Amino acid sequence: MDHEDLDSDLVLGTDTLLTQLVDDTLILTSPPFLYVQTFVNTSRGVFTLFVKSGNLPTPVTGTMSRQSLQWPPEISESELDTLTLLATTYALSHGLVYLPVAKVQPPAPTSTIHAPLSLFPSPIPRKQFEKAKNLQSLYNVLYARIATDVDFLDRVMGEEQGVGQVDEFTGQLWRQWKRLRDREAGIVQPLHLGMFRSDYMVHLPEGSDSPSLKQVEFNTISSSFGTLSQQSAQMHGYLHASTGYFGSSSHLTQENFPPNTTASGLAEGLAAAHKAYGVPTAKILFVVQPNERNVFDQRFLEYDLLEKHSIHVIRQTFDDLAKSAHVDPQTHVLKITPQSKQIAEPVAVEISTVYFRAGYTPNDYPTPAHYDIRGLLESSRAIQCPSIPLQLAGGKKVQEELTQPGVLEQFMQNPKLATTHSREDLEAIRSTWMEMWSLDSDGENGVDRAREHADNLVLKPQREGGGNNVYKDAIPPFLDSLPEKERSAWIAMRLIATPKGLGNYLVRAGAGTEGAVKTNVISELGIFGWALFGGEDGKVKEKEAGWLVRTKGEDSNEGGVAAGFSVLDSIVLVD
Repeated sequence: MDHEDLDSDLVLGTDTLLTQLVDDTLILTSPPFLYVQTFVNTSRGVFTLFVKSGNLPTPVTGTMSRQSLQWPPEISESELDTLTLLATTYALSHGLVYLPVAKVQPPAPTSTIHAPLSLFPSPIPRKQFEKAKNLQSLYNVLYARIATDVDFLDRVMGEEQGVGQVDEFTGQLWRQWKRLRDREAGIVQPLHLGMFRSDYMVHLPEGSDSPSLKQVEFNTISSSFGTLSQQSAQMHGYLHASTGYFGSSSHLTQENFPPNTTASGLAEGLAAAHKAYGVPTAKILFVVQPNERNVFDQRFLEYDLLEKHSIHVIRQTFDDLAKSAHVDPQTHVLKITPQSKQIAEPVAVEISTVYFRAGYTPNDYPTPAHYDIRGLLESSRAIQCPSIPLQLAGGKKVQEELTQPGVLEQFMQNPKLATTHSREDLEAIRSTWMEMWSLDSDGENGVDRAREHADNLVLKPQREGGGNNVYKDAIPPFLDSLPEKERSAWIAMRLIATPKGLGNYLVRAGAGTEGAVKTNVISELGIFGWALFGGEDGKVKEKEAGWLVRTKGEDSNEGGVAAGFSVLDSIVLVD
């Protein structure tokens, strides 16, 4: 920072005389003050300075024309140790935890480890955060309408015309859906419940001073870490309340920590589906993976449903359901008869809503019988979250198809729809998209473009859960090995240029005793929402439901916490 950047009317919070400026440090003459660290409010060019005076920071205010943000703030080794201890003990005390790694998890947990976490919240531009929240309602409606457009999904994702021709996982799901549509009874439950998460990054290309919001993907199944993200935000709030982060940054103030109530927001969506089903004594089924380590993220939802909505939850894996699930052939009611050594005479339980925290990866369907179980659940009157068509709507090919001329208008401005949206709404949605194309577009052109621009691309298949994408210099050899017929299952997307030079202290899962690692990072903002739709009136009941932040080292391509690539984080808003 140049001396000329300081306003001549610098106002100090003490009588101390400013005598010298060296880089970003102000040298003061009056003891005991030794130096003042500068921090920037980038919207107005106003900065706040904290004079180091013992343990109590004294604020000093001035203005500067140059805008910058250094993150994480500078702290001492002893302060770092304190934050690490407080963060990990808070996490363990408040359920910000995983089960430890084990080949087979015990029937009843005997120990936990804290989830991977950051010590500081990560800076997110306030305008972009508010934009992401405001966009969620538009995205809720958009994907609800995609899920109810049978012709579109058949063309884009189906086995006869779409991705399902070459992607076996997609084809298997589509065949189950098609079989139910073609049977005499047809689809007996018109309602769908979507529990969504729209993931974004801040886009700041080199040479640009204006950050923008760009979408990574839109998730329609098993959108996880909503409740643990709430715990993570509360942990950072605790660190601020207990230490003030040692006066290390003027950005770290209470008004810059947005509230996070994701657990109750998501539970409200499940409760809305349960109410729409119309049988108060029914239960909600959570379909889960065996040996699930992220069980507490799911349990917090279960507790919220019981405590605030008096709705009970039953948990089952696909293997459990092979023995316990039954659909009445006349009424199509789904009932679960839990198999347990502790229950002498199991009682069948009616299910109102099926909430999938499994079923998003081919690994969840090791045999054809597992796909049949999915079809059995879909054949019932229980409201599916998501239904098979809603899961298909979350495919990357759909994300790419939306960028084609007229497709977004088809879903948002069609006069036959219950409500239509403005041109400004559509422009707001489009503003979040990066350039993308299918590898099978225009003959060889899609592949040729991917080779030419590989350094700035990611290739995405029709998969969820992390660890599936192909990045940068890995793209050319991957294209060499990709059979031509499989190209339609992959899209190419321009990489988002995230802000450079931002860092954080990251603590791996269960690794608090090893200390935090300071590294440059990339953060991803997820906005949760839910939508209940499919009725004859065509209306979509929906809400924005909360947020999360996942942060990874800048050298890591993938961003999934459960896949081991990211830590749970939260937000400090900056202007």
